[in-house]
Amino acid sequence: MKLALAALVWRRPWLRSLLLLSPPFAWFVAFYLAALVALFVSAFWQVDGFTGEIQENWTFDNFRAVFGDEVYRRIGLRTIGIAAAVTLTDVLLAFPFAYFMAQFAGPKLRAALMTAVMLPLWSSYLARVYAWRLILAHDGALNWLLTEIGLPTLSVGYSNWAMWIVFSYLWLPFMILPVYAGLERIPQSLLEASSDLGAGAWRTLRKVILPLALPGIAAGSISCFSLTLGDYVTPMLVGGPGSDFIGNVVYVNVGVSNNVPFAAAFATLPLVVIAIYLLIARKLGAFEAM
Repeated sequence: MKLALAALVWRRPWLRSLLLLSPPFAWFVAFYLAALVALFVSAFWQVDGFTGEIQENWTFDNFRAVFGDEVYRRIGLRTIGIAAAVTLTDVLLAFPFAYFMAQFAGPKLRAALMTAVMLPLWSSYLARVYAWRLILAHDGALNWLLTEIGLPTLSVGYSNWAMWIVFSYLWLPFMILPVYAGLERIPQSLLEASSDLGAGAWRTLRKVILPLALPGIAAGSISCFSLTLGDYVTPMLVGGPGSDFIGNVVYVNVGVSNNVPFAAAFATLPLVVIAIYLLIARKLGAFEAM
């Protein structure tokens, strides 16, 4: 019986692949897709204003509140805008660093730079956020340094600027690694051929390096954009009044107000944004670099 089953699987490669992928696929469907479906369905329910209990009455009121209320529209636009700004900032910071590491650094220096990139990831997320909170505070290290060198102090603590700085620092390694992977694959012969054909450094960068590195940039941007979009701890710790993200509203409505249907409706907004972003990234070949 065992030999017959083994022979059957051996003669049919597709059956072997099916048996191999069935357990993780079943887990994905049962625990991930089912949770998303439950989230979307509960967004159409409502909470009884008197008892506070969830009523399974289908309504679009939650979505009307999300898109119709100016406060929630502003929070959604703030979240998406800062996520886009953090992603662009990390691209600008990561590209020259990753290019130097891939094309110029020797083996020992490359290993040291890779360790420097990975080192912050070995520490606690909260420890890094609190460290930046101390740096950017009114009486923190940044203003102390500016005072010492005779420059005016900056009021960036507990603001959207502080969130932009902290997020850019937190997710920078997630941008450097895929960009480095994409740049490392560029054959040196292409750069030499571009130079032999008379292209200068900037033209080689535009015509050869950037197109080949674009999948790695897109892959890194997925991490930076999605991680910023779904975060609520950093806005709570370093943001000030008027710095709420979508995650903060979801947290308050689930843990404080017990308005799960509205939280579910608001939580669908970043899911839709990420889905659109992933489609664009797929067109750019991001998944080839992941």
